[in-house]
Amino acid sequence: MNNKNALLIIDMQQEDGFVLEHFDTVVANTAALLETARHQRVPVIYTRHINQADGSDLPRGEPRAADGGPSSYRAGTRQVEILDQLTPQPAEHIVDKGRYSAFHRTDLDARLKALEVDTLIISGVLTDVCVLSSVFDAFALGYRIRLVSDACTTTTLAGHHSALLIMANWVYALEILTSRQCLRALEHLDYLSLIPEHPDCFAHQPHEFESTIARLNTHLARTQE
Repeated sequence: MNNKNALLIIDMQQEDGFVLEHFDTVVANTAALLETARHQRVPVIYTRHINQADGSDLPRGEPRAADGGPSSYRAGTRQVEILDQLTPQPAEHIVDKGRYSAFHRTDLDARLKALEVDTLIISGVLTDVCVLSSVFDAFALGYRIRLVSDACTTTTLAGHHSALLIMANWVYALEILTSRQCLRALEHLDYLSLIPEHPDCFAHQPHEFESTIARLNTHLARTQE
């Protein structure tokens, strides 16, 4: 890896409104990334999804509680705070956002430019929502992206793999790697990763979905060797 990386941890918050697949493993993998990034002096940036308690900043159609406020990620509640296992250190950046993408109406791009970052190591939740949106925006803004596959998750494994396949198909600046291999990269050791070689390289029809997931996992499993 080059020396212009930043670790972007997306929405790893106390919010418990969603049951997430293999979440304990994702938290543990993220904690390992965080420890190594700090040791290697890689900048760390967290995002928090937060909506105003009165619901005034909610997008059209967003689920609301009985009082009209947001049904989740409500400002002023414990649920919007970062998980205890991943508590930010005082010098680390926290970017609050009210939409899926970490870049939408935030100063994240400006902060990254100030740090001279050109490559984002991305982990967090949900793979098929906030991670997906943030990856596409990062790509549009010119960043290289290293997505840590087992430090992300969502509500179903199908959703998780669908998002990985979409990104592998169309984000040309993308590299997908496991947390084990990312740790090696952060430590400046040889590592393995999946770099898509051409557009739509994981193209599939509905009946091929399971076999395409297996093909993706086969590529990623090789990076564990």
